[in-house]
Amino acid sequence: MAQYSNSGDAINTYTYKDSGVDIEAGDALVRAIGPAARSTRRSGADSDLGGFGGLFDLAAAGYRDPLLVAATDGVGTKLRIAIDSDRHETVGIDLVAMCVNDLVVQGAEPLFFLDYFATSKLDPEHAAKVVEGIAAGCRDAGCALIGGETAEMPGMYGAGDYDLAGFAVGAVERDRLIDGRTVKPGDSILGLTSSGFHSNGYSLIRKFIADQNLSWDDPCPFEPDAPLGQALLTPTRIYVKSCLAAMRAGTVKALAHITGGGLLENIPRVLPENTAAELDLSTWSLPASMNWLGTAANMTRDELARTFNCGIGMVLVVSGEDRDAVSQALSNMGETVVDIGRIGERQSGDAQVVLSGQGDGWPE
Repeated sequence: MAQYSNSGDAINTYTYKDSGVDIEAGDALVRAIGPAARSTRRSGADSDLGGFGGLFDLAAAGYRDPLLVAATDGVGTKLRIAIDSDRHETVGIDLVAMCVNDLVVQGAEPLFFLDYFATSKLDPEHAAKVVEGIAAGCRDAGCALIGGETAEMPGMYGAGDYDLAGFAVGAVERDRLIDGRTVKPGDSILGLTSSGFHSNGYSLIRKFIADQNLSWDDPCPFEPDAPLGQALLTPTRIYVKSCLAAMRAGTVKALAHITGGGLLENIPRVLPENTAAELDLSTWSLPASMNWLGTAANMTRDELARTFNCGIGMVLVVSGEDRDAVSQALSNMGETVVDIGRIGERQSGDAQVVLSGQGDGWPE
């Protein structure tokens, strides 16, 4: 509303809300997500949301000589599908999964999580669904949601758009750090099945679907009882509790979270230079979703293995004597475990992941 000077001239007055930023909506969101955040409390994290920083007490969590491990990630263009199909319930799980699965590969237990939610104009209902998904992911990983940031930035995002980033911190006792240095030829490679594409390769998926003139509400070609958008939003599997149980059951020498770069790029990150992962594709089937995309998009076997998880979301390297105990511990935690190969010797210049065999659904 205009004010007037002594001369009678109108003086424009501005409020933050006039610029598109609604502080009251942000406060309402904090109140709405309070119960979800409190549901993630664990030993070491007891404070409520709303402070300038989140607190965590390592001593209360039982650590004696801990190393901290930190990870940050996002959901990528999978968010575009969530926004366009108006399905916001599960991308928060993806956000947590992409971070905490990276922590556990070094033997770390995720302790706490923070999120960053940025949008043009805050829609409290949509944002609450996202954060409730984040809380669900935190509960699944056993870590506390101790804070976050909601940024309303008019002009930076299109109407209805938002972006997410996540930040996770975990701890591992110094003498239990997993770094892959003890991996040697003859070790076994175990794979844990994925729940789908997880949160990688969605730029390719979206481009192909756009080229085919499909919509998110169309019947899904690989899951006919569901709309395409819903099927593609199946959340990333969180492997934390099962991998921690495996570490207690036997010696896990290395783990690799299969994200962007697929099997071919992620497994070498945890192997010594003189070793190679020899994977037998006949030991598992390519998931229906990736079989559909690979066939319809005429993708080669190597392109699939360099882009997607191909049905294996986490890889563990164990010695032969520990394989059965580790496999049993993983199965007891609800994982589908596949003996996918072995570690072999590698000569300088050779590939560090070697694919052999022909599983169901794989292209020639």
